[in-house]
Amino acid sequence: MDTEEAQAAENYRPETPVVICRWRLAGKTLPLENRHLRALGKRRIDGKAISPHLIAWAKQHIEGTLQEGSAENPDGVLLLVIDEQGRAAMAVGPYEPLEDSSLLALATRACAAQREAAKTGCAPEVLWVADKGILIIGKDVSAASAGALSLACDIASTLGYRMDFQENLAAEVLAGATGFDEVFLVSDEHGVVQAADAKGKIGAELAADLEKLYESKRR
Repeated sequence: MDTEEAQAAENYRPETPVVICRWRLAGKTLPLENRHLRALGKRRIDGKAISPHLIAWAKQHIEGTLQEGSAENPDGVLLLVIDEQGRAAMAVGPYEPLEDSSLLALATRACAAQREAAKTGCAPEVLWVADKGILIIGKDVSAASAGALSLACDIASTLGYRMDFQENLAAEVLAGATGFDEVFLVSDEHGVVQAADAKGKIGAELAADLEKLYESKRR
């Protein structure tokens, strides 16, 4: 991206964003930077891939200005918005934990993320359930994985858990499906969030491992 393009991207403030990414920071860094950028490259706007130039701009922006730009919110959230023409803007804001982590609330968020994925190709939040030691992940196995989701899958695999994929999982849970041992949400912004009324050992393990990564960046 040349100087003129970079300046235009820097000054642009999208009014009607199509892609919205909210990435959690830790110690003025973006711990999952490479995973987030890979996932960004798999997103779509009106069926077209996001420009490699925009991804390069995002990487340059993160590496060049994030330390200074996150001084007031070192453990905040990096917001990236892109409009239908592929123009983008970035900003850092405070992190706000979820007020409602009930099973119903998490399933509702996951359903909204799936609707987003139908347009962009990648859901920023995905519902997981544990059923008799097997992890069921609420997405199509061939669909792109967001940054936090790809890490959570790697952690689960390292811990030896079997994983299955079920695209309509969140909708089924929202409709009243029961019998699961535990339920949790995996989110680029919030990490691993256990359902307050369906907590368990596996979700706690994944949440703890992700938190260790964030904590290592705060030192």
